[in-house]
Amino acid sequence: MPTNQPSPVAQYGLWVSYEGGNAVLLAIVLIALAAAFVYVGTRLRSPIGIQRPGATVGSLMIVIWVLAIGTFLVALIVCVMQLKHAYPMFRVPKVRVGTLIDAMVAFFVILYLTRGYGWRAALGSAVVGTAAAPMIFELPFDLIVMARTYPPIPPNPRLFRALFFLPLFIVELSTISLLTLLPSMRITKHALYALAGMFAVFAAWAAFGFGFPAATLPKSLNIISKILSFVTAIMLFVWRSPQSDRVELH
Repeated sequence: MPTNQPSPVAQYGLWVSYEGGNAVLLAIVLIALAAAFVYVGTRLRSPIGIQRPGATVGSLMIVIWVLAIGTFLVALIVCVMQLKHAYPMFRVPKVRVGTLIDAMVAFFVILYLTRGYGWRAALGSAVVGTAAAPMIFELPFDLIVMARTYPPIPPNPRLFRALFFLPLFIVELSTISLLTLLPSMRITKHALYALAGMFAVFAAWAAFGFGFPAATLPKSLNIISKILSFVTAIMLFVWRSPQSDRVELH
């Protein structure tokens, strides 16, 4: 008897891998981004100090961040409920990639690096820096897998995809923006190099289809790229105070 109930194709994971020319194109774009960050890093002679927003703007940024998290959680619940309704037998694959350990290490390293600013500033730096680190990974990662998420959620997969990812992008961007509130943060060449390394690993991952991290190779590349995102965040707090806050590019 025919049915309108959608059924996902047989595969393991939460997104469909890239293939052929699409995989090659993605790898080229990612390696170009990696090269661009390396180039900027080589031209950067002094850490870039970001002008801190005022109290009003800073408070507004925090409010937007909190609201974004709340909005995303609501969207997540709606998407999960609809997913379970459409695919009662579907289960989210569980893959451990060591994010918790990375976060713990980053928190204490940043806390130590910023201890000279006083315990309140150091604690704020550790919290925000640790929160921003996975967002540095997730923002480009989500852009890569967004259009290929699996299984499609009926009755309108594009609508549910937007419902999930748009609030998530706001969470990611607003979390990263909180770094501008920190007097201890500077954009450094080492942070740019670590970010370039993350995109280079993404490129290698893309060359093999950017598959779900269930098999050894994609899982290893996922872990390495995530570690590099935490290194990027840590490197934002590793800098020597220059004689001026000028950005010297040659």
